[in-house]
Amino acid sequence: MPSSAIGPLILFIAILLTAAHLLGYLFARLRQPRVIGEILAGCILGPFVLGKWAAYTHFLQLDVAAPQKKAALDLLYYLGLLMLMFLSGAETKALFQKHERKQIGWLAAVGTALPFFIMLALGSVLPLGWFMGIKSNRASLLLVMSIAVAVTSIPVISRIFFDLKILHTRFARLVLGVAVLEDIVLWAVLAVATAIADSSGLPARKIALHIAITLAYFILGLVLFPRATKRISKSKFNLLAINSPVTFTLLIAFAYVAVAGLLDVNLVFAAFLAGFAVSRKRLGDALATISGFSFALFIPVYFALVGYSLIFGKAFSVTMLIAFLAGACVLKLLAVALGARLAGFRGLDITNLAVATNARGGPGIVLASVAYEAGIISAAFYTTLVIVAVLTSQAAGAWLEFVLRKGWPLLSTDVTPSSNTAVVEKAPELVA
Repeated sequence: MPSSAIGPLILFIAILLTAAHLLGYLFARLRQPRVIGEILAGCILGPFVLGKWAAYTHFLQLDVAAPQKKAALDLLYYLGLLMLMFLSGAETKALFQKHERKQIGWLAAVGTALPFFIMLALGSVLPLGWFMGIKSNRASLLLVMSIAVAVTSIPVISRIFFDLKILHTRFARLVLGVAVLEDIVLWAVLAVATAIADSSGLPARKIALHIAITLAYFILGLVLFPRATKRISKSKFNLLAINSPVTFTLLIAFAYVAVAGLLDVNLVFAAFLAGFAVSRKRLGDALATISGFSFALFIPVYFALVGYSLIFGKAFSVTMLIAFLAGACVLKLLAVALGARLAGFRGLDITNLAVATNARGGPGIVLASVAYEAGIISAAFYTTLVIVAVLTSQAAGAWLEFVLRKGWPLLSTDVTPSSNTAVVEKAPELVA
C-alpha cells in the first residue's frame, strides 16, 4: 500500500475509534450496553448515513472496497473478533461455578436445548431461501438459526449486572452459569456448521473427516491443551512467561488460532478455547493488560466495522426482522420459563430469569459475523441477527432496571440443597 493511501486510512480508523468510544460511553451512561453505541458509530460513519455525502468520502478518500484498504480493515476486524473471543473464553472459565448445579442444569438443558431443537425441527418445513447465504448449505443454515435462537450473551449480560450492581447476587450466578454452558456447546456447534459449509460439494467421507477433526480439536483444546499450557506457564525454564507474560499469553492465543487454521477449524472457536487454556492464577495480570488494550482499540473497531457493514438497502427486510425477533424471543422465553419452573422457581423469578437469558449481545453479533463471512447466511439475515442481538440486550437491561427500581426481588426464594427453607433475596439499591 503506498504511503499516500496509509494517511487517509489511519484517519478513518481514528475517526471510527473515536466515534465508537464516544457513543459507547454515551450508551453506558444511559445504562444501555456499550456495544450498541459502538455499532451505531459504524452505522453513522458507514455508507447509509455519512457515506451518502460525496464531500465526506472525498475528504477521507474513503474507498474501503479497494483491495489494500479492505485487507487492512479486515485485519483489524479479525484481530478485534479474535481478541473478543479469547477474552470471553478466559472470562467464561473464571465465571464457571460448581454450585447450584441442579438449577443451572434445568435452565441450560431446557432453556437452551429446547429452543435449539425446536428451531431445527421447524427448519425442515420452513422456506429457507430467504435466509440462505452464497454457500446454499441448508444444514449449516439450520444450525446457525438454531444457535441464534438459543444463545445468551456473557459479556453484555455481565456488564448489565455490573452496572446495576447485582453481579454478586445468586441471580447473576445462575444466569452466567447457564451462559457458560451455552457458550461451550453452541460455539462447538457453530464450528461444526462452518465445517459443513466449507466442505460443501465434497464427498460425504471428507465432510465426516472435517467434522471429526473439528470435534477432536474441541476436546483436545478444552481438556488436554489447557493442562499442557498450565505446566508450561509455571515452568522455571519458561523465560518468556517469566520476563514477558503478556507476550506468552498472546502466544497461547496465536498458537490455538494457527493450529486451527492448519486444520481448517473455525478460528473464532479456536480463540474462544484459547481463553480456557490461560491460567488466571499465573497470567491474570497479563490478561488484564491484554483486555485493557483490546477494549481500547481492537474490540471497539470490530463492533464499529460490524455497524459499518450492516445492509439497510434493498437486501434488508423489516418483515424478516420482525418475524425472527418475535419467533426467537417467544421460543427462548417460553423454554427458559419451563426450565425455571422445573428448577423450582415461581412467579416473577421465572420472568426475570427468562428475560435476562434472552439477551444475545456480543455472541449474537459474533455469530452473525462468522456465519456471514462463511457464506452460510444472507446479507439481510446478517443485519437481522445483529439488530436482534442489540434489541434483546436492551430489553434485558431495561427490564432488570425496572424490577430493581420497583424494589422487587430478582429471586424471591433461594432453596439451598441442604435445606427447604425459603429466604428472601433483597434487591440491591439502584444507583441514580
